[in-house]
Amino acid sequence: MMDEVLFFDTLRQGLWVGLIISLPILTVALLAGVSIGLIQALTSIQEMTLTFVPKLAAIGAIFWLSMGYMTQTLVSFFHDRIIPLVIGG
Repeated sequence: MMDEVLFFDTLRQGLWVGLIISLPILTVALLAGVSIGLIQALTSIQEMTLTFVPKLAAIGAIFWLSMGYMTQTLVSFFHDRIIPLVIGG
């Protein structure tokens, strides 16, 4: 039987892994959004596709580049934390 401390510690580690995994994509989305917004403000161009397409391309590129890191982080969390809990270790 899993006690509360073990449950909340596993939940905390899972949330931390989720944050670490999503951080590269969120950072690139923030930087792309701010830079495109600054360019739009300086040039007075208010085109909706100008904000969407470059941000989507940047997110896709950083996802492709960091996919191995994200997968390895998630797999190591499952191997080190979740699977031992499931088998009762």
